[in-house]
Amino acid sequence: MPTASYDRRYVDTDLERAPMSKPYSDAANIPVNASQPVLTYHPVTLDVPGRPVPLEVKVSIPATGTDLPLILLSHGHGLANFLSSYNGYVPLANFFAAHGFAVIQPTHLDSTALGLRDTDLKDAPLFWRDRATDMHNILDRLDDIEAAVPGLAERRIDRDRVGAVGHSLGGNTVSLLLGAQMLDPDDDRPKDLSDSRVKAGVLIGAPGIGNDEHFAEWAKTNYPVLYYTDFEQMTGTGLIIVGDQDLNPNFSNRLSYRADAYSASPGGNKTMVTMYGAGHIFGGISGYDAAETSDENPERVATLRALVWAYLRSQLYSADPSWKNAVNALENGEDPMAQVETR
Repeated sequence: MPTASYDRRYVDTDLERAPMSKPYSDAANIPVNASQPVLTYHPVTLDVPGRPVPLEVKVSIPATGTDLPLILLSHGHGLANFLSSYNGYVPLANFFAAHGFAVIQPTHLDSTALGLRDTDLKDAPLFWRDRATDMHNILDRLDDIEAAVPGLAERRIDRDRVGAVGHSLGGNTVSLLLGAQMLDPDDDRPKDLSDSRVKAGVLIGAPGIGNDEHFAEWAKTNYPVLYYTDFEQMTGTGLIIVGDQDLNPNFSNRLSYRADAYSASPGGNKTMVTMYGAGHIFGGISGYDAAETSDENPERVATLRALVWAYLRSQLYSADPSWKNAVNALENGEDPMAQVETR
């Protein structure tokens, strides 16, 4: 039986009562539905055969509602002790849950909290393959997760409406779920880790193509598997979010590196949002007051998460106008924080 600790609390995700000049949720006037209290439950611990440690996940759900669409939220690989685990990305997770999604956050094997990066385990330090497998296991074990979480036992999660969101290396994880491939070093063949249960994915600041002259020697030495990222098979529906100041010469001196999942994947179902003034943490999505945020901007965080919410609403519910309304509001605002394009 999964073990867990229980934390039931009201989360004022929109900071509507905070003494700010502009409400946190009204950035760019993007319309979202009313927020409600959020229930969080963690950790739910899943024993996975062959995994060196159990898979721990955090579940966040709105206090009421049935047939909840699901977001799998994949953390980045960053150096912070706990933001690279289910304890991170609270500004996103709480917002999505407060506005109607069930959110499940795994702690991947590359989390600094686990201390496994410097081991001789297969695929260390990135554990790129295990990250995608974590998502497969979560979807395979939804019955166990629901049974462990008070208030979820009555199958409140809609199995047919699943989205995935990932930041940085988490964006790579989502790209794999949508069909992107990486070379398996064991047999020199691409590894297919796609999952058709994920109906739409959101990649935020994801790694791009490595096999060009712009890929940095540092990345080749420390994360050589990123050299073999291939988006040609990424046929799944995806939103790619990039920052126009997200340039890290340790990976590539090409600013378009983070947009490769958009430009190099099959078109027809891809959308890209370019956020103005955004660095790699997009204003602070990895945690409130996170020291790793170099471009701290609550309005940017609010804009990004509202756009992601609207995109997934419309992708998972074909008649939902949230994305159209969000784009209209963004484009018609006095000082848009981003631009949207599709292919």
